[in-house]
Amino acid sequence: MNARSHGRPARLVTTLVRFMADRFPMHKLNVEAMIQKKEVPLHKMSWAYYLGGLVLFFFGIQLITGLLLLFYYQPSVSDAHASVEYLTRYVPGGALIRNVHAWSSSAMILTLLVHLITTFAMKAFERPRELTWISGVLLLLITFGFGFTGYLLPWHQIAVSATKIGLGSIELLGQYLPGSLADIPTRVKEAIQGEASVGQATLSRFFAAHVVLLPLAAFAVLGLHLVSVQVHGMSQGVDVPSRRTERFFPFFVLKDASLWGVMFFVLVALALCVPFESFFSYPLFEPYDPLGSTPDGIKPEWYFYFVYYPLELLPFWLVNLLMGAAVGVLLLAPWIFKGTSRKTLRMLAAGAATYLVVITLFGDAIYEMLKGGH
Repeated sequence: MNARSHGRPARLVTTLVRFMADRFPMHKLNVEAMIQKKEVPLHKMSWAYYLGGLVLFFFGIQLITGLLLLFYYQPSVSDAHASVEYLTRYVPGGALIRNVHAWSSSAMILTLLVHLITTFAMKAFERPRELTWISGVLLLLITFGFGFTGYLLPWHQIAVSATKIGLGSIELLGQYLPGSLADIPTRVKEAIQGEASVGQATLSRFFAAHVVLLPLAAFAVLGLHLVSVQVHGMSQGVDVPSRRTERFFPFFVLKDASLWGVMFFVLVALALCVPFESFFSYPLFEPYDPLGSTPDGIKPEWYFYFVYYPLELLPFWLVNLLMGAAVGVLLLAPWIFKGTSRKTLRMLAAGAATYLVVITLFGDAIYEMLKGGH
C-alpha cells in the first residue's frame, strides 16, 4: 500500500472528528450555555418552536399511562383481551387511563408530523443541525413502531387482523427480489411473527418491543436530539434573521409549561367524554377468534392511512419504492436540500401536508370512488 492509501483512513477519522466537534462543541456543553444564556428568536414562525416540547409532553403521558396499564395487562393470547376489559370495566380510573393513553398516542404522532413538516419548511436542518434533524426522523420511525406494536396488544379482532395484513405485506416484497434474496422478506416476517401464524409468540415479541426495545431506542435517540437542540438553540427559520429574542429560561420554559397544562386539560376532557373505541363498530373489538371469519372494516390506525390507501390503489412495488425513497430523502434532507430556498421548502412541505390531510380524512371516499369506477 502506498502513502496515499494509508492517509485515507486518517483523513476520514479527522473529518469525522471535526464533524462531531462542530455539532457538539465542548464549550457549549454546560448549563450556562444550554439553558441560562440560551435565546429564542421571535418572529411569525415562533409558534413552531413549541411543537417539539409538545411531542415530549405527549411522550411523557404515554410513559406514565403505559406503566399504569402494565399493572393489569396480561401478555397472553388467553388473557390479554380479558385483562384489558377488566381494566376498563372494573378498575377505578382504568377506562380513563386507557383512553388517555390512546388519545395521547394519536396526539403525539399528529404533533410529531406537524413538527417535522414545519422544521423542514423552516430549513432548520442546516449546518450544524444535521444530527438534530436525523435524530428527529429516527424518532418518527420509532414512534410508528410504537403504534404498530401497541395496536396488537388488546388482542381483539381488528388488532390481530390488521397485524396479519401488516406482516403479510412484508412477505410480498419477496416476489420483487431476484434469486435467494426473495426468501429474505419471508424470514424477516417469521422473525417478527415468531411462529407460523400470528399467535402467542407474536404477542410476546410485540409486547417486548413495545415496552422494552422501542422505549430504550427512543430514550437514546431522544437524548441525542435534546442535547443537539439545546447546544445549537432554535434555528432562525426565516430568511431575514429576527432581532427580537426572549430568554429560554424562564420565559420560554414557562410558556411551554402553560401549553402543556392546557393540553393536559384537553386530553383528560377528551378521554372522559369520548372513548377512543367509539369510532369503531363493536364486532371489531370482540376477542380474537382464530376460527371465525374476518369482520368488515379492518384497517390500521389513522396514522398509517398515508401508506394503507396507496397500497390498496397502486402496485405494491411502486408504493414500497416511493416510501423507501421518501425515508431516504428525509434522512438525507440536510444535504439534498442544502442550497434550496425556504420558499421552495415551504411549497414542498405544504404539498406533503396536503397529501397527509386528504388521504387521512378522505382516503376511504377516494378508495370507494376509484374502486367503483373500475
